[in-house]
Amino acid sequence: MLKLLFVFPPLLFLALMQQEPTAPAAPAAQTAPAAPAAPASATMPQNNPVKPTAESQARAKSTYSIDCAMCHGENGNGKGDLVGDMKLSLKDLRDPETLKDMSDGELYTLIHDGKGKMPAEGDRAKPDDVWNLVILVRSFAKK
Repeated sequence: MLKLLFVFPPLLFLALMQQEPTAPAAPAAQTAPAAPAAPASATMPQNNPVKPTAESQARAKSTYSIDCAMCHGENGNGKGDLVGDMKLSLKDLRDPETLKDMSDGELYTLIHDGKGKMPAEGDRAKPDDVWNLVILVRSFAKK
């Protein structure tokens, strides 16, 4: 009987204690859509922040020869092996007029994100490597 004196009051207290109703979960259809990510060009510097080195440009040439030359040509002339097969018409990167209206940031975004049939370099290359590709592509017009 003595046990009931110790057990009963806490049980009674818990039973009589008012519980707050929980708010119903919002239906999934009513949740606001996620905001689209800002385009890379919105935060992209317009001038190339990377200073080229012999090593970085050698890496850029290697990347270009593997990923780009098949379409853009080894020297940037736009006459790579796949141009005819894919029915492409690419501009000659050796012509200074080709890229004169594009900032380095725009070139970076083009290389990083791709365009049309041109695949993106994306996350396969570190940002500094993409900037070095921009330097390499710009160098074609200087030769």
